[in-house]
Amino acid sequence: MTTHSVPVAGRGDAARDRAPGPSRDWRRIAYHALVSRALDDIEESTNRNKAGVPREHLVLYQFSARGHEVAQVLLGSLLDRPGDAAGAYYRSRPLLLALGLSIDDALASPLGRTGGFSSGRDIGVVCNLPPRPGGGPVVLPMAGDVGGQFTPTAGWAQAIRYHRHVLGDERHAGSIAVALGGEASVATNGFWSALTMATTLSLPMLFYIEDNGLGISVRGEMQTPGGNIAANLASFGNLFVRDGDGTDPAESARLLDEVVAHVRGGRGPALIRLTVPRLCNHSGPDNQRGYRTDAEIAADWERDPLPRLRAHIVPAVMTPQEWRVLEGEVEGDVAAALAAARGRPAPDPATVRRFVYAETPRPGDPEPIGGLSAAERVALGGRAEAAAEGPVVRFAEAVRRTLASELAANPKLVVFGEDVGVKGGVHLVTEGLQKRFGPDRVFDTSLSEEGIIGRAVGMAVAGLVPVAEIQFRKYADPATEQLNNCGTMRWRTHNQFAAPIVVRMPGGFGKDVGDPWHSLSSEVTWAHAIGWQVLVPSNAADAVGLLRAAMRSPNPSIFFEHRSLLMTSDGSARYPGDEYVLPLGRASRLREGRGITLVTWGAMVHRCTAAADRFTDQVDLLDLRTIAPWDRDAVLESVRRTGRCLIVHEDTQTAGFGSEIAATVAREAFWWLDAPVERLAVADVPMPYHEILLDAVLPDADRVAEAIERVLAA
Repeated sequence: MTTHSVPVAGRGDAARDRAPGPSRDWRRIAYHALVSRALDDIEESTNRNKAGVPREHLVLYQFSARGHEVAQVLLGSLLDRPGDAAGAYYRSRPLLLALGLSIDDALASPLGRTGGFSSGRDIGVVCNLPPRPGGGPVVLPMAGDVGGQFTPTAGWAQAIRYHRHVLGDERHAGSIAVALGGEASVATNGFWSALTMATTLSLPMLFYIEDNGLGISVRGEMQTPGGNIAANLASFGNLFVRDGDGTDPAESARLLDEVVAHVRGGRGPALIRLTVPRLCNHSGPDNQRGYRTDAEIAADWERDPLPRLRAHIVPAVMTPQEWRVLEGEVEGDVAAALAAARGRPAPDPATVRRFVYAETPRPGDPEPIGGLSAAERVALGGRAEAAAEGPVVRFAEAVRRTLASELAANPKLVVFGEDVGVKGGVHLVTEGLQKRFGPDRVFDTSLSEEGIIGRAVGMAVAGLVPVAEIQFRKYADPATEQLNNCGTMRWRTHNQFAAPIVVRMPGGFGKDVGDPWHSLSSEVTWAHAIGWQVLVPSNAADAVGLLRAAMRSPNPSIFFEHRSLLMTSDGSARYPGDEYVLPLGRASRLREGRGITLVTWGAMVHRCTAAADRFTDQVDLLDLRTIAPWDRDAVLESVRRTGRCLIVHEDTQTAGFGSEIAATVAREAFWWLDAPVERLAVADVPMPYHEILLDAVLPDADRVAEAIERVLAA
């Protein structure tokens, strides 16, 4: 096969290409490759009989790695540093076996039994691997999204550099992050975003692309021009590229030695493309004969890497008898592991609601990987009492001060996003922070929201505290996969991993202006996203306490910064101090009344306050402050006293978060209600631009007052 390389500016590449590879344990490599093939054989033969008819449901979602195993195991043999990590995908089981995955865990996960990747919570090929006792490589929690592995891996790679150069941790010297993907994954946003990060920042990252020519049924030529991503990237600056035959053990080993040595040597990222056959259907339910000819399938079988592996090491390393002994050892080990996996109990349905959020540990619970340790969070301290004499600050200044105080207190905290560094953000919230704390800790990113969030996830799993900014709420849409995967990480790995990131997300109407792009609110989207805390402060003091709580939390948080509050003095308040931390899920009672409960949050608080002041002693006004979790007890206690409830929010009416509150009140306080629960929200249209149109759809103090009168009169 042709090899492609790109010289690194200022470095000769001849010496690099001649770098000797490490000694290899070929028997161990053969063992793991044979085990991988045996597992695929068991799963496929048990799911279908010789006629192709499904029978015993051993595995509900079956994806084979047949044909991919030798090169993957060779790669796994090179990942041996404590700071090494891999972002895998659904054909990556051979790599995990090489990194220490037990055979019974490898079988128990597809079976959905306890233990393994998720204790039955996720598809058996959606894998992860915590470090072994004493340390070792990590396989980051993968997702079911194609290409979703790339940007978190880039985040881990950036964290390697941060741990070493900012925190001074030399245990990360020479560590690398490897992202595995098929040839179809190179068409995804995640691949290109991670490639941009790796090359522009010269990250210690290896892209490992195994090309079997098919994305289910779509040919590789549809994924990248000419079907060869290595050839297409040969001119990329600061990317070392190699291209070869993944069925040839000698060639694969040589090329993998080169790319791993290049990245470990601090010379920047690398990409290797290895061609491999797909000796199976795409997945269990698939039938490749519908889109491949018999001749194509037969030609792939002629390229089976296992016979080529045997020819490479027999008799050079092993005798034929020793190979047969090895085959017998694999057969026995796999049979014993299958019995052990089948003997494991099914997951306990009583536990299915656990680990959506961090919990007080119980005996036997795993210690999750990601974010700060419990001891580190305790050491940061904090108090719920506000300082008495703080200066009056606007909302933006309060956020800036809080970020600065946490950057000073926590060396593992980093702040980043588009225009966050030199400019200080489009709302100038981070102005001056890069100059004070340096570009390693406050930095700009490329224009890719998937990259911003995916990077944050990888950095969080690596033990940092990322505070990522999405410039406007609407711009979070391209990052939806990464956001959802982040929120569910703890649950779907059964508390083995977590990514407690903070996402600052400005949105909502501006000062006398709106539009469908910059003024979207839609906070209910994240209230519905499992595993997220959603914080919506209405004033500068609450912004301080909630943001600091988020940055010290073991759970991921959306911190919603309302544009109107950023642009005006409406949310001004006394700065409550650098230790102020608010508990999440606790509403603030702003007015006490006996006639009606008025529930709101965010910028609507100020309009509701103006309306409530027209009704002496009538309005019990609650600012929720957070909608995930939300203070059900405070709302229900108030409604049971007043007998009436009005909910006001900026999000659109249909399926807005007010619907959840109304449903809860109707169910839990029905017998105390003297009138129907009412909602006042934005009409079900995008936020308009012109001020006249904006006023037509946005609740103001007059409309809130009219609604209060209407409910009181009911």
